[in-house]
Amino acid sequence: MPELSTLLPMVAALLVIGGFAGVIGGLLGVGGGIVLVPAFFYAFAHLGYGGAQLMQVCVATSLATIVITSLRSVSSHNRKGAVDWQVLKDWGPMLVISAAIGTYVAARVSSLTLQAVFGALAGLAGLWMAFGRDSWRLGSTMPGQPVRGALAGGVGFFSAMMGIGGGTFGVPLMTLYAMPIHRAVATASGFGVLIAVPAVLGFLLLPVAEAPPYSIGAVNLPAFLVVIGTTLLTTPLGVRLAHAMNPKPLKRAFAIFLTLVALNMLRKVLGW
Repeated sequence: MPELSTLLPMVAALLVIGGFAGVIGGLLGVGGGIVLVPAFFYAFAHLGYGGAQLMQVCVATSLATIVITSLRSVSSHNRKGAVDWQVLKDWGPMLVISAAIGTYVAARVSSLTLQAVFGALAGLAGLWMAFGRDSWRLGSTMPGQPVRGALAGGVGFFSAMMGIGGGTFGVPLMTLYAMPIHRAVATASGFGVLIAVPAVLGFLLLPVAEAPPYSIGAVNLPAFLVVIGTTLLTTPLGVRLAHAMNPKPLKRAFAIFLTLVALNMLRKVLGW
């Protein structure tokens, strides 16, 4: 067991990380997982837990928090009438199925592979946030089948593998089909529930030989509890900010942060 003198600073760090993740999730609709997964990875590694399935623990624990924070976020957005429930109904079945498949794959690949997937896709998300244009369009309305199924499948599969909610990919996709940004952010918060629930159920059954203490399957309970307490408090703040201000300046700053995090993870994958 780690000493208390080591754990206390990490608990304090997780409180800050959870607070930041909640605000970012509510404000930008990117999902706190994009912050939590690398934060968990570096925190657990610092504590000496660097087993062959460390990344699975980070992904699973992040998804466990997303179940709670997404429910809170979609509820807050719905009170403002911003959630497009028809999109959630249309995209929901494929999001659930593809998330389950993504979890199955994530449980069977190496931690290094998951790091590479996270680093590459997070880097692309950061570049989109930095250079994407609101005027870009793939269509004037949300797509029907088979395009809708393919897009929902990709969002669910890769979000489950990365340990993130659907907002990171869902918000850009919906805006490319002419959905207003605030409505896209609100609707994407519902993606998180549909993706995280089947993924967490799968990860709870995954045996992890060198998991951090107090883990059930790949979900670490202390990290989940510490982070969820702060994100529940700060996600509504992010939602209020999203409806009250122009998030573009913060979006650009977060894009730089996310790109640096992704590049650092890829650096570790390459052994540099």
